[in-house]
Amino acid sequence: MSPLAWAEVKGLAARFHLPSGQVTFLFTDIEGSTRLAQLLGDGYRPVLNDHRKLMRLTFSDCDGAELLTEGDSFFVAFADATAALTACVTAQRALAGHTWPTPAARPRVRMGLHTGYAVPHAGEYATYEVHRAARVAAAAHGGQVLCSASTARRVEELPEGLSLMDLGLHRLRDFDDRERLFQLVAPGLESRFPRPRTMDATPHNLPAAPTSFIGRVDEQVKLRQLIGEQRLVTVVGAGGAGKSRLAVAVATELVDSYPDGVWFADLASVTDPALIAVGVAGAFGLRPEPGRPMPDTLVEHAARRKCLLVLDTCDHQLSSLAPLITRMLAGCPGLTVLATSREPIGLPGEAVWRIPSLSVTAPADGGPSDAVALLLDRATAARGGRRADPAEMPHFDRVARRLDGLPLALELAAARLRLLAAGQLAERIEDLLLSGPGDSPNRHETLSATVSWSYKTLGPRAAKLLRYLSVFAGPVELDAIEWLLGADPLDPLAVLVDKSLVQAEPTAVGTTYRMLDPIRAYGQRKLVQAGEEEAARDRHVAWCRHAAERAGRDAEGRPVTLSMHTLDPLAVELRAALRWSTTGGDVREGLRLAGALDQWWRERGLAREGRVWLYRLYERMTSTDAPVPSRELAMAYHMHAAHAGVDGEFAEALRFSQRAEAAARQAGDPGLLVRVLAGRGAPLVDIGLTAEAERSCWETLRLAAELDVEADALFAVFYLAQLLWRRGELDESANLLASARPLEAARPAERGRRTVDMLLGLVALERGDLVAAHEHLQVALRSRMAYGFGARAVETLNAIGVRCHLGGLPETAAMLFGASEAERGRLRCSAGSYAVYWAEQHSRTRALLGDRRFDALYAEGSALPLTEAVAVALAVEHPDLSSGGVYAAQSAASEAPTVPIRVKPNNQDH
Repeated sequence: MSPLAWAEVKGLAARFHLPSGQVTFLFTDIEGSTRLAQLLGDGYRPVLNDHRKLMRLTFSDCDGAELLTEGDSFFVAFADATAALTACVTAQRALAGHTWPTPAARPRVRMGLHTGYAVPHAGEYATYEVHRAARVAAAAHGGQVLCSASTARRVEELPEGLSLMDLGLHRLRDFDDRERLFQLVAPGLESRFPRPRTMDATPHNLPAAPTSFIGRVDEQVKLRQLIGEQRLVTVVGAGGAGKSRLAVAVATELVDSYPDGVWFADLASVTDPALIAVGVAGAFGLRPEPGRPMPDTLVEHAARRKCLLVLDTCDHQLSSLAPLITRMLAGCPGLTVLATSREPIGLPGEAVWRIPSLSVTAPADGGPSDAVALLLDRATAARGGRRADPAEMPHFDRVARRLDGLPLALELAAARLRLLAAGQLAERIEDLLLSGPGDSPNRHETLSATVSWSYKTLGPRAAKLLRYLSVFAGPVELDAIEWLLGADPLDPLAVLVDKSLVQAEPTAVGTTYRMLDPIRAYGQRKLVQAGEEEAARDRHVAWCRHAAERAGRDAEGRPVTLSMHTLDPLAVELRAALRWSTTGGDVREGLRLAGALDQWWRERGLAREGRVWLYRLYERMTSTDAPVPSRELAMAYHMHAAHAGVDGEFAEALRFSQRAEAAARQAGDPGLLVRVLAGRGAPLVDIGLTAEAERSCWETLRLAAELDVEADALFAVFYLAQLLWRRGELDESANLLASARPLEAARPAERGRRTVDMLLGLVALERGDLVAAHEHLQVALRSRMAYGFGARAVETLNAIGVRCHLGGLPETAAMLFGASEAERGRLRCSAGSYAVYWAEQHSRTRALLGDRRFDALYAEGSALPLTEAVAVALAVEHPDLSSGGVYAAQSAASEAPTVPIRVKPNNQDH
């Protein structure tokens, strides 16, 4: 008797001796049998017969009782659960190893097992356990073996190499409870399948996030709104920007809006373009059908459904994915696609939404920024639940800003907090920016790996532009990029923007372009590897000089009043260029760059930073033995003296002023020499040598007249006018200042400060002329704020406080005094020669108001930002003109009488 005949005999015998008690039921059928029959035609019957033979032999060998065979289906009962599972794995291996007419003709059989109590009657079972087994089988895919939890519990010991993988709880059709399903895993069997075909209560397969989703409230609202309006929305951003997490978070909230489900497909693992449709089909639980293109199966399935399809990580298969999405959107009117990618898909009607980094700005109502909140949450987890100390918050904020709020970078930084304190992490943040192997197999593993993946997709021009752009420290306009590259950058720049390696940010006056810091760090490393660093950074230095010069000129190239506001956006680039000048570039270029930031450093409270940069340039000059002309050294030393004076280092200021004088004399430049000597008065007064300061000022004015460079002596006039004012020689001081007004107006670098008006206001205060004092000081304050001279605005606030005290407004005076001194502290600048005067005026107001009232108002003013304090000062009403004024004020546009500077005789004591 043949093996097949013997198997049929055994099966018939078993039918009359069916197992009782705990019975394991098996259902099987061929997935896509109808499509397979259509494909094979007359060739289907031999395939079906071979399938039946293989299955019967296996079930017979494992003591299975065949109850029903109908078409391509089997219903078998086993007394032993282990034997049933062994039968299934044996059958699957037999099917896989059999020689079929063609590979496409191989039947893919799905199998499902369930164990329950059953007693046979008249050669059959009448129990709901049979129906449960049938539903388990219906949840399986071709080639897959599923079993219920009851079957898994009754398996005593699986053969070596076999195991059961827990697939979680699922709701089977027609059953109210949820069944835990297991997949049989064994050598020779497929192991990766779509989700089981079950009736889950929640129609989605969105991945469960291992960590909480932080922030992005506004972004979620905008993205939900866009999905409601458009059928294809692509979230575009750099690697690690949080595209996937945001897409999943928004899709989760939209589950109830799509009755036919929200389905997620991660395309990162699809390396073969030909399999892109199979990867998408897996989201819906679909498998390929024999002889039918997968796109046809997808369109047929979704044609009458209202569902949301989330396609994650589309960027590396765009050419294959685009036509598939086009076809699905055309054939499935109820389908909406939400994609994530580093670049747009490029289809008509696509809504491209660029994801911003997490906000690094704290909300107005308090609390941490989104970026810091993410760091805090992950740091708590990394530290085993220990929350961050409040003292660590500045360090967390520093890390978040340095990492540009990039979520992947923040996650990696938080992981370092297992080993480092927040302060240590902030100090080592550069290591994180460059961490990780560039060829990591997991492109999301490190920052370097995720940027490297995108970099490898670039052509030569775009790759070079990425490297060159890394020398910019902040956002820049198109003309700056063109200057740097020396060619039209539009085409390669468009590639970088599309691939989210460069951020395009529209502004009111145009578009700026910038790199996130992690991408910039990668580009800088590639720049060095390509041997291009010196060329690119030298070009950047040249551009910085050009930009600084352009900031002081109008569209026609004419000088304009110097404004610190125009230097604010350039400062970050100038600092980057300075860094190169002190490490690998030209020290003379560095000194010129420092000169461009001369006043900016002092007005922004950064005089100490300016000194540090100058010291670094001196060190490089010495170490490289670079020749620097005496004129350029004189200018640097003169600038250094001014920084030191503002920083309260008066002895250093005098020392560098003397060095500047020696270098200027060696250079033989009369104008420069006079400018250096004109600044000598300040450090001399600051160290208490008032008489010597006055003598120096007169001698400088005399020298300027002899050399015919009177305009360069302007600061000597200012210092001398201050000395005369403090000594009570008010007419002499006013005459000097009247002579200085046209000189100040003619010098773009000085006229925005309105020093003449500031000093005339102080003279008017000493005369008791509140009308003149009010108008001079208001003019000075408005101009200083308009042109960004913050440190000098502090002086003017104090002076207007004095005017308020004299005008019967001591409460306002106390507030302005508090605001002025608090801002001076924030700017870390010395009061210099005004220190004694301000202290005297504060004491007068304190005596009038009393300590308690003065301190309360002073504290109230200290809490005001500079802009609000200025608003208070400018809101002070004009004094009553009828009260009488000694002088009419000279406004900004007034034509003040020009009084020649009078040089006193040498033998006169000053």
